[in-house]
Amino acid sequence: MLEEALEHLVRGIVENPDDVQVRARRIRGGRVLEVRVHPEDLGKVIGRSGRTAKALRTVISALSGGRYVRVDLLDVNEVR
Repeated sequence: MLEEALEHLVRGIVENPDDVQVRARRIRGGRVLEVRVHPEDLGKVIGRSGRTAKALRTVISALSGGRYVRVDLLDVNEVR
């Protein structure tokens, strides 16, 4: 559910919504949601002084019901 919500929010922000990918990984004590976007959209998702990224993290944290969830922003060209 969190992955779909985050993907929906990010797709509404970016110019290249087809390049948005959200992947969940389990870590000790919680989950990591990796958001991959087109390199040109990374600045939009981060926002001025990180405000948009912080807002996205706040919404996901509220939806998580108190469980630990970390949101990482990556461009689609970043190798993992």
